[in-house]
Amino acid sequence: MDQEDKTTHPANTAAGTERTDLPLSETRNLIPTSASTNLLAPPPISKGKSVRKRWLRVALVFAVLVGGAGVGFYWWKHSQSLLPPGIAWGNGRIEADEIDIDTKFAGRIAEMHADEGDMVKAGQIVARMDTQDLAASLKKAEAQVLQAQKAIDEAHANVAQQTSQVLLAQQEMDRAAYLVKQGAQTQEVVDQRRQQLDAANAALKAAQARVTEAEHALEASTHDVELYKVNIADNTLVAPKDGRIQYRIANIGEVLPAGGKVFSMLDISYVYMDVYLPTEEAGKVKIGGDARIVLDAYPNGAIPAKVSFIATQAQFTPKTVETQSERDKLMFRIRVKIDPERLRARADKVRSGLPGVAYLRVNSTVAWPLQLQGTAAQ
Repeated sequence: MDQEDKTTHPANTAAGTERTDLPLSETRNLIPTSASTNLLAPPPISKGKSVRKRWLRVALVFAVLVGGAGVGFYWWKHSQSLLPPGIAWGNGRIEADEIDIDTKFAGRIAEMHADEGDMVKAGQIVARMDTQDLAASLKKAEAQVLQAQKAIDEAHANVAQQTSQVLLAQQEMDRAAYLVKQGAQTQEVVDQRRQQLDAANAALKAAQARVTEAEHALEASTHDVELYKVNIADNTLVAPKDGRIQYRIANIGEVLPAGGKVFSMLDISYVYMDVYLPTEEAGKVKIGGDARIVLDAYPNGAIPAKVSFIATQAQFTPKTVETQSERDKLMFRIRVKIDPERLRARADKVRSGLPGVAYLRVNSTVAWPLQLQGTAAQ
């Protein structure tokens, strides 16, 4: 039995289970190889490399922008440093006087003849208010004028009538006085004729007074007519000066109070720029001194101007104004104004709010640089 068990055990082991007593190399040779193990795997994608390329491009664009800004700032500072010692400068904005076109009386807007951006001439009609009530009052005043004229004619007729009564009373008085002297008339009759004469003279004076009264009534009615005509004319809104309509504040059909705004326009004959200079430079500027304005929108053109105002008191510069010194120093406001004749010839080019730089010649003996020599064509 024991012999049989020893002879059958190796067979069962080979048939049912693997042998574990084989070497490691022989065990690996028993594992079957797949056909796919012979294929080459694709190289792994490097995400870090693509991210680095993207950041490299952004950094390159940023460097170009920063470099361009630095070059522009250097050029600007360099150009300012090329100014002669007798020329000061400061930045500001082109401004024009704003004029409000308002109603004189409360009423409704009936017509609009202008809109935003339109160029208007002085005296041009831009809107009309409803004047039907004023027109009715005007007709009434005109009728009163006719009535006063007829009253004057009637008063003159009464004067003529009373004048004849006075003449008759005077003749009867003279006749009675003559008869009294002849003894043919009593003194009582003479007294009656004198009384009649006095009454006729009083009536004549009253008639003449009524003529004066009627004339005054006619004058008052005439003034009423003129007043209503003026009021109707004032309800026709016109442009006070040449300029451009900047804002239309109201529209047709709106009822406005007295002084209600309808339009806001720019006076193109008064265009200026306010700049701020420190004491050492502002003290050298004179009223009427030459100046030049260079707008950011037109950097190649220098607009001739004159100094029209110098503040008498220093102030802190506004936040929107940049100066050569720190903001904690007091500055003087100086206004340079463009020649109105030049503006009228270029009315369509006048703009308000454009930023720029104003150059002021504080030394009249210093010549303007070539880039600041304004020409008639500019």
